[in-house]
Order: sequence, then C-alpha cells, then structure tokens
Amino acid sequence: MTVSTLDWGTTYRVTVLDLGLACCGVEVMAALEGHRPEHLEALGVDPVHAAGEAHVLVVSGTVTDVMLPAVIATYQEMPEPRYVISVGACSNTGGPYWDSYSVTKGIDQVLPVHVAVPGCPPRPEALLDGLAALHRMVS
Repeated sequence: MTVSTLDWGTTYRVTVLDLGLACCGVEVMAALEGHRPEHLEALGVDPVHAAGEAHVLVVSGTVTDVMLPAVIATYQEMPEPRYVISVGACSNTGGPYWDSYSVTKGIDQVLPVHVAVPGCPPRPEALLDGLAALHRMVS
C-alpha cells in the first residue's frame, strides 16, 4: 500500500462516505470495504453509511443531472469540516459521456472538489492515494 507509511491514524480520524454512482463505485468499495479493517484503521479512515457522520464525501462514477440534487443534498447534510474527493473520469469531467445532455460535466462545477482521482476506473489504491493527498492538504 502506497500510504502505509503515512501516520494519519495517530493524527486524527476521518469518516468517509462513498456515493458509488457507477463502475468507479466498485473500485471505491474495494478500497474501503475490501481491505482488512486494521489497514484502514491504521490510516485513520472510518467508512460510514450516513451523510450526518461523514466528513469526506467520495463521489465516484457518472453524475447525471437527475442524480445531482441528491448528491448536493448529501453534501449539505454533512457536518463541517467537509471535503470532497472526485473519483474517476466521469465524476471528474463527465468521462466518455461528457457530451451527453444528461451528464454533469464534472462534480467540481457544483461542489468544491479537494482531490480528483483520475482513471477509468482508477484502481482501489488510487483512492487511498487520494485520501493521503487530502491529508497532506488539510494538515
């Protein structure tokens, strides 16, 4: 694991909520749920399943215009401080669907994105690298 040397777990803990909207969501689930709990615990990462408990929102996959109000509502339910990680080409820019009338052209147009993880889809380790980048940014 790239971020295993990061001593984030002793600095503070971060709660992470994944909005897995398409295929990138599977990669994020593999990163958050596929590792042994002690690996995430060592990084100070706690996956949660409710917006009211999360400080980091991971938007992964294609954000359609129909789904956008739910994504915004989820973000607004989160307590401060709140951060957004955009995972995958579709979430970052609309991906191969960028010219579709129904796809948001990047979640950064409506939410403040702190870290964008590239790829189509990115590997699970890329999310962990994104969390490490967020840690460096806020510490």
